[in-house]
Amino acid sequence: MTQLPYRWAMTAIGEPMAKDNFDPFPPGAGEVVVEVAGCGVCHTDLGYYYDGVRFNHELPLTLGHEISGRVVAAGSGAESWLGSAVIIPAVVPCGVCDLCLSGHGTICRKQQMPGNDIQGGFASHIRVPARGLCPVNEQRLAAAGLQLADVSVVADAVTTPYQAALQSGVKAGDLAIVVGIGGVGGYAVQIARAFGATVVALDVDQGKLDNMANYGAALTINVRQVQGRDQKKAITAFVKENGLPETGWKIFECSGTAAGQEAAYNLLTYGATLSVVGFTMDKIELRLSNLMAFHARALGNWGCLTELYPAALDMVLDGKISLAPFIEKHPLDEINEVFTAAHAHKLTRRAILVPGGKGV
Repeated sequence: MTQLPYRWAMTAIGEPMAKDNFDPFPPGAGEVVVEVAGCGVCHTDLGYYYDGVRFNHELPLTLGHEISGRVVAAGSGAESWLGSAVIIPAVVPCGVCDLCLSGHGTICRKQQMPGNDIQGGFASHIRVPARGLCPVNEQRLAAAGLQLADVSVVADAVTTPYQAALQSGVKAGDLAIVVGIGGVGGYAVQIARAFGATVVALDVDQGKLDNMANYGAALTINVRQVQGRDQKKAITAFVKENGLPETGWKIFECSGTAAGQEAAYNLLTYGATLSVVGFTMDKIELRLSNLMAFHARALGNWGCLTELYPAALDMVLDGKISLAPFIEKHPLDEINEVFTAAHAHKLTRRAILVPGGKGV
């Protein structure tokens, strides 16, 4: 099984990967080497490590796909990136296939996802294609009170719900419902609110719900206390009391759990859009005819188009999305403890692993 350690990279809990197996220098044509500032720990990483989610690279494999850092070496054609602070997209498309050229780069069949298709970011350095890198304006970053490691989570936790919101067409006056307000869902709430929607947040954690009320959730529902059909009844009552639309709800399933997916599907109403953002290996039983009867739609959302990254980052730097209250940094050499805590649901914020403990 994939393991997690430290020299150039963390691959196996306990032992460092040999340098010969992961020397990122020199970069090839169109490639750069990024000195990692921080790499976020995603639910997907836990799925790879604990749950048998399939990855595409042969072992050994370094996990980690939420990466920010600085370009320290550049191959032919990528020299202009040298010295730049960047965010590495969680999904790097080829840019030239039919899918890419038709605006579907996130499902490019030649895509390179760090920690899946190529070596990932739980490392001191990573070699990646320069294509799609998102530049980070360090003056604006400092003005926002953030460090380069902090914006690593933009690579997935922010941009993925950002694309989902755009794809579903969230607009001013809408009702948006976010199921699961963890590392991704908390940003989904903020994004939907920034787009002008009234947002309802559902979760099992009352502490997270109370906090989310300060960051854009107009109504919070603890699904341990309000269950089954009563969830939809509570939302419907809130809608009627506040003159909100009773149809066309925008529902975002961000929990990545079977229970969350079932709850989100059961909230469908006329003209609703269900965006599946979280991932789980679990299966659920549902009645597809609900989509027909409500003339609703269900959308998948894999990553985010690289061209959307700058606008998502702008929302962070402009203060429309708050990062600091939802992240915590740990030295990379604490990766074992962090993975264990994340898997046991003991973390209240999204963990960012920092090589050498820089900035922690």
